[in-house]
Amino acid sequence: MANTRATFSSKLLQNFMLIVANEIGEKNLPIVLNKSRLPVEWADSKHLENLGNQAAAETYAGLQQAIRAYYGRGARGILQRIGGKFWDDLLSNASFKEKAQAKLLRGLPETRRRKAVLDLLIRLLNASSDEMSVHTLDLNLLLVDNTSPTTYNQQDDEAICHLTHGLIREAIYWATSSDALIEEISCQVTGAKHCEFKITFGE
Repeated sequence: MANTRATFSSKLLQNFMLIVANEIGEKNLPIVLNKSRLPVEWADSKHLENLGNQAAAETYAGLQQAIRAYYGRGARGILQRIGGKFWDDLLSNASFKEKAQAKLLRGLPETRRRKAVLDLLIRLLNASSDEMSVHTLDLNLLLVDNTSPTTYNQQDDEAICHLTHGLIREAIYWATSSDALIEEISCQVTGAKHCEFKITFGE
């Protein structure tokens, strides 16, 4: 059953659209949209500013689906890169309080920074603890996304949250200056109740 519960911020969507246009090219974006029979007007982020939260989630998911359809196997890397840039954008547009929290976070011991930065990511995405949460698995972490706007009204045989993967990867690297192994172990598009990301750290 397709996920129709997700919501997303129209402000975040506007910023996201600008990142996408920069990554795949402003001239290519309307072509990608048109091939998936999505409104070409989406290429102009101004058309997105008055969308409700559910319509914004539908647009967020639809654009990612269009990228997957247009670029095929290459879409995974593109969406992960977009996710990394989205993290940078979230951080640069954070509130004064959130920026102060981010600065303090980097002063924590590395093992504490790992979970703390993902908690910060959840806040920057305007997600509640009911929507997204981070759990400790010994020395590793599990991020659970209960609503997952990427999967809004989508169905597939394989996990599709490559953008969220990129967000997590870049956030972890920003906080720790080291990489982690990130695996989406369940995804709502395949019928799972949640999207879950297992994050494994080296010794």
